[in-house]
Amino acid sequence: MQSRSAGQLMLPIAVVLVVVMMVVPAPSPILDVLIVTNIAVAVLILLVSMTVTRALDFSSFPSLLLIVTLFRLGLNVSTARAVLTRGEAGHVIETFGSVVVGGSLVVGIVIFLILTLVQFVVISNGSGRVAEVGARFTLDAMPGKQMAIDADLSVGAIDEEEARRRRREVADEADFHGAMDGASKFVKGDAIAALVITAVNLIGGFVIGVVQRGMSIGDALQHYSLLTIGDGLVAQVPALLVSISAGLIVTRAAGSQDLGSEVFAQFSRQGIAMRNGGAVVAMMGLVPGMPKVQFFIVGGTLFMLGRRLSERMEVELEPIIPAPVEPEPTSAQQLALDARVEPLALDISLDLVELVDTAAGGDLLDRVAMLRRKLAMELGFVMPAIRTRDDTTLPSHTYVIKVHSAELGRGIAPAGMVLAIGDDLGHLPGTVSRDPVFGLDAKWIPADLTRQAEMSGCTVVDRTTLIVTHLAEVVRRRASRLLSRSDVKALMEGVRESDPAVMDDLVAANITTADVQRVLASLLDDGVAVRDLVSILEAIGERAHSVRTPEALVEAVRIQLGPAITSSLATDSCLSTIVLDAQSEARLAERIRVEDLNSQLDLLPAEFDHLGNAIAAAAERIAVRHRHPVLVCSSTLRPALRRLLKPLLPGVAVVSYPEIGDHLKVEVMDVVSLGPDLNDHPYTERGDHVAA
Repeated sequence: MQSRSAGQLMLPIAVVLVVVMMVVPAPSPILDVLIVTNIAVAVLILLVSMTVTRALDFSSFPSLLLIVTLFRLGLNVSTARAVLTRGEAGHVIETFGSVVVGGSLVVGIVIFLILTLVQFVVISNGSGRVAEVGARFTLDAMPGKQMAIDADLSVGAIDEEEARRRRREVADEADFHGAMDGASKFVKGDAIAALVITAVNLIGGFVIGVVQRGMSIGDALQHYSLLTIGDGLVAQVPALLVSISAGLIVTRAAGSQDLGSEVFAQFSRQGIAMRNGGAVVAMMGLVPGMPKVQFFIVGGTLFMLGRRLSERMEVELEPIIPAPVEPEPTSAQQLALDARVEPLALDISLDLVELVDTAAGGDLLDRVAMLRRKLAMELGFVMPAIRTRDDTTLPSHTYVIKVHSAELGRGIAPAGMVLAIGDDLGHLPGTVSRDPVFGLDAKWIPADLTRQAEMSGCTVVDRTTLIVTHLAEVVRRRASRLLSRSDVKALMEGVRESDPAVMDDLVAANITTADVQRVLASLLDDGVAVRDLVSILEAIGERAHSVRTPEALVEAVRIQLGPAITSSLATDSCLSTIVLDAQSEARLAERIRVEDLNSQLDLLPAEFDHLGNAIAAAAERIAVRHRHPVLVCSSTLRPALRRLLKPLLPGVAVVSYPEIGDHLKVEVMDVVSLGPDLNDHPYTERGDHVAA
């Protein structure tokens, strides 16, 4: 709190001080203090820019650059006034004019021009160009970074708070580079202003010395020129340091260490290059006329240093051979456990073992653990533990996802590659593929092209994220098969502790755990979460007194959860629906037949084709507007119609009218019909009907 208050007080004082310096003449001792402060601030900014590990750690630099530049310009005005009015501007400027340049006017002008050219032509132009390109590339890469954050959030790799932090960091990075692009213009303007002020001081001082003070031409030129050059050097040295700081900030890539540590660490790994460089420098000393001693000293030092570094790297890389471990006999109990079919398994090829090896930096197991927590919050039950094992029979780079030993997902994850997903992939080198999760166009590209792919608008997914995303989608689609009787019993025990009256109603209605499991599995099959277990069990208990079929219990639960179900399908509180005309709905209701306690629709192939194509076309028109297509029908018809359409249109939700919450706006996007009445069709045998 104290540091914040100090900052709120100091910056306004500094800005006011700039205005005061431009208007009120300052005595020489105060000018000396301000000049030393200017140099100290420039040195401090340079050291901070070399210490930060990433540009955003010094995000206030663009604004600070403007304030420092204004302070230096105000100081220039004050010193110029002192030089022209009093013929002196303090000891610092006098020392720079007499000692630093040796009292020589020509030397002083040359040094001043060199410093100005280095700052203006080399550093300012370079850092300005880097800032401009960095701002453009950062803005181009923002969509890809945002999509990558959303992908990590969807698979549970990060939570909502971490996602918000990363989105804020992406936005801050874009704002920072844009601000640096503008702030670099201040550095250029400052260099130009220094040249103009120096020229004005030279001419004005010469005129004042000769005309007003009666000095000879030589004395006036010598006196005012040295003061002007001293003033210019005093201003240009801090300006050069701040300009170097700007260049370091805009060229700084994100790292885990400060600049000095990273440079030293990276050079320490290049022992061979340093040794060869030392040999080359030493050989240059053999050229006739060259100072051999200096070349031999520097070359020999580099050669010996490179040799020591190479020896140290060889010692660090020497493999450690572990002692052989005697194999233990496998017990019958362990064999039985190994042979047991796991509810959920992930088999990987041998070259993908590194993804689960924490010693090698693999984090697949940690990401899977986070996925379990996320899906538990999303679906309402904890998915089974995933058994991950290597499979020598799998091809290289291959992984397989199994549910109760049935293969439900397969993909590849080549080492050193990332998957770029997008429409424009032709300019990227790599292997054409498809996203194994959603079937989108994709290409496996080298990992070092990630930034280039993101800037072109592609979504880039690393190998671990791809596997976790694929696994999450398989679990969502097969959640009903993963919900075991033990899971349901544990959920019901939790309700017994919090709401014992609900469980008492179920016991009175003679509802078993198997009955509840069938209802929950049906809900999960339709993509309905079972988080609100108390409401689900209440609806089952109420409905069970009049009817006991699983289908009727499911419909009762859906009506109870209706507002939540339809809210999840709405966009901006608007439900985009497809409805059946009254005649078609009545005809479909007549075709319902019950088989194995499940209602099914008995349709002719032509009727099924016509109805499916009509609903598919309507759903596509809704999907292009980025909305979720929802088919609405009566409660009696909904189970059979959903069972009929699910294999053909899995993305179309089928809800009944009572499920629609009164808080939603319902927009009827299309009305479909069953087509002409085909009751008189010549094919009336059971085999010519489509039943589901």
